[in-house]
Amino acid sequence: HVQLVESGGGSVQAGGSLRLSCAASGNPISNYCMGWYRQTPGKEREGVATLDTDGVPGYAVSVKDRFTISRDNAKNTVYLQMNSLKSEDTALYYCATLQATVLGTYLNFWGQGTQVTVS
Repeated sequence: HVQLVESGGGSVQAGGSLRLSCAASGNPISNYCMGWYRQTPGKEREGVATLDTDGVPGYAVSVKDRFTISRDNAKNTVYLQMNSLKSEDTALYYCATLQATVLGTYLNFWGQGTQVTVS
């Protein structure tokens, strides 16, 4: 299993930047595809960025060219660099391990999240 703890959130002005960290314990994250998701009350959970085990990233259209997902396997940590933040980015951000199946992609482990508020 994997335990995930997100950090780095906070309140920032529009146009600012934040770097979110997802510290993992347990199994190494190198064994998993990883993802960042966000959720706002009243809205469905939204996938933000994914990173496969080969280091290939994928991004939601809404964040492409602004956010960058990366990982440091030695530190067992996943990051989300968030630049040019917009008010629409305000959400609780979660890191998760992903399981890909022929039926789709599922979150199997995730943390409590870290709040990002953009004003």
